[in-house]
Amino acid sequence: MEINIFHVIFFLIAYLLGSVPGGYIMAKTKNIDIINQGSGNAGATNVLRTMGKKEAVVTLLFDGAKGFLVIYVAQMLDFSPQYVLLSGILVIIGHNWPVFFGFKGGRGIATSLGILVGISWQVILVVLVIGLIVIGISRYISLGSITGAVILPFVMYFLGLHTVYIIFGIIMSVLGIVRHIPNIKRLLKGTENKIGKGR
Repeated sequence: MEINIFHVIFFLIAYLLGSVPGGYIMAKTKNIDIINQGSGNAGATNVLRTMGKKEAVVTLLFDGAKGFLVIYVAQMLDFSPQYVLLSGILVIIGHNWPVFFGFKGGRGIATSLGILVGISWQVILVVLVIGLIVIGISRYISLGSITGAVILPFVMYFLGLHTVYIIFGIIMSVLGIVRHIPNIKRLLKGTENKIGKGR
């Protein structure tokens, strides 16, 4: 399938949709500027520490829905697998580096999970279970997210997904790890916040 202006417009919409952070919107309903709170991140983890569980869940669902919606619509429009996955990458990039907020966004994990729901529920199930086990044992949300990012392409491979999806998984993995570099540094120093350590 050759790229045309319609694809380009859709890719742009995918990026712009990704650039709308659920955490920022949720915080604004409470008259809070999430960018200037906690870690300064607009993702669900910072919302959890800054505002609470309910707001974090809503943020998680909103950011996940962005990823799922882009993948679902691209599939309904009969995009090639490569273009479907490119749309997914762009919505993650939009979430991580949003044009509306000075390119300072979230970690992209919730959005990536939403994309995976649209691709393979088996993959999302395995990655989620392992990630949650790591979080439950370590009490570090970031460590669970990083673990999920690392194992993603391997899970795709062992579940027999097509090579193009595995390549996509590798890209998602790299994006997730890169966005967690500050967390990795804090984990190594022992200064990363655990669940329940106050807001």
